[in-house]
Amino acid sequence: MFKKILVSVLAAACAIIITSIAIPAKEKKNDLFKQVELFSDSLAIIQTDYVDEVKPRDLIYGALKGMLSALDPHSQFMDPDTYNELKVDTEGKFGGLGIEITIKDGLLTVVTPIEDSPAWKAGLKANDRIVKINNELTRDISLTDAVKKLRGRAGAPVAITILRESEKKLLEFKLVRAIIKIQDIKNVKIIEDSVGYIRLVEFRENTAGDLANAIEKLKKQGLTSLILDLRNNPGGLLDTAVQVAEHFVEKDKLIVSTKGRKQTQNMEFVSTDARPVIDIPMVILINEGSASGSEIVAAALQDYRRAIIVGTKSFGKGSVQTIIPLSDGSALRLTTSKYYTPLGHMIHGKGVLPDIVVEDGIVNTAGMITDKDKAEDVFDKLDPKAAEPDQAEKSIDNYKSDNQLVRAIDILKAIKIFKTQKQ
Repeated sequence: MFKKILVSVLAAACAIIITSIAIPAKEKKNDLFKQVELFSDSLAIIQTDYVDEVKPRDLIYGALKGMLSALDPHSQFMDPDTYNELKVDTEGKFGGLGIEITIKDGLLTVVTPIEDSPAWKAGLKANDRIVKINNELTRDISLTDAVKKLRGRAGAPVAITILRESEKKLLEFKLVRAIIKIQDIKNVKIIEDSVGYIRLVEFRENTAGDLANAIEKLKKQGLTSLILDLRNNPGGLLDTAVQVAEHFVEKDKLIVSTKGRKQTQNMEFVSTDARPVIDIPMVILINEGSASGSEIVAAALQDYRRAIIVGTKSFGKGSVQTIIPLSDGSALRLTTSKYYTPLGHMIHGKGVLPDIVVEDGIVNTAGMITDKDKAEDVFDKLDPKAAEPDQAEKSIDNYKSDNQLVRAIDILKAIKIFKTQKQ
């Protein structure tokens, strides 16, 4: 009886899904129903033969989590609690460590630490592999579970072990959760020789307006060239990234496009700013912690040769996730399209390559993990002996110690000299 009811419910649900995604081929529908029957048979067997009694909802939730995680690292099924946490995130304040994370090469990986957060102050870096949380291995952990373990009450401690591949060693961090409040724009100032500097930390609702005010402030101080620092910027709102890019691009120029399987997912975002800043030389700084929205800005200005991109290759997170609420308060976070630059280059998985590569110190890439199959080796070879992390932090007040920033200043000085000689 349970099997018949379950088959009919699943068949009805699948009919709704098929209608919404508009699959035209009858053969595809028939094949899907065959697979659904296999799924329902498995559920019925588990219900009758598994050693412990399991609630149907727990089985369905577990199946949905596995199904979404099998698609890509950014798609996920969110139970009602997780979905509510996501809503809290959009309000811009939550208790945590201040790190953007993803699953990369089968490992829980730091995209970037958020500036001035506990993770940033402790010295975590982009591409650090989180192998333990509170002494529990993160083998096969999902993003949802990782977020739950890392986030919590402000003031509560959490211990994490990370593998820093560039240094070939494990590092232990004991952090205290804090309320994470993000300040979008920092360090607005003239550095030297009329070179302006703006650090953009993340793309949120008011970022574009704050950036315009920052540029006007620098103009009053004699701005003749600009460095826009997008290092360790994990992204944020797509519309805001477009608004930031159009500050520096002529009107009616394509900033970014998205392409998916459905026609409705194909979109183009065109600049609308009637008074863009196009008369001053620019350098954009990026690194492996620059992702999503920051990659959109850097790629657009690179394609139009509006700015010189300096630093190291960006993270390569160029996909669009759509939140689809479900009837019981849960939701799907589904990758529905990917970003493409004005010249048609895909960002996802490839990142943005700088015009001038400048490493941030000495980088040793020997032994880097490049294949998902090697993820197991990390956990099989964990070394309990860990060195103390390097907690040194760069400051804009001591910018001459920042190799990438110094090179950016030199480039803008060279452009200024060249223009003077040409005149």
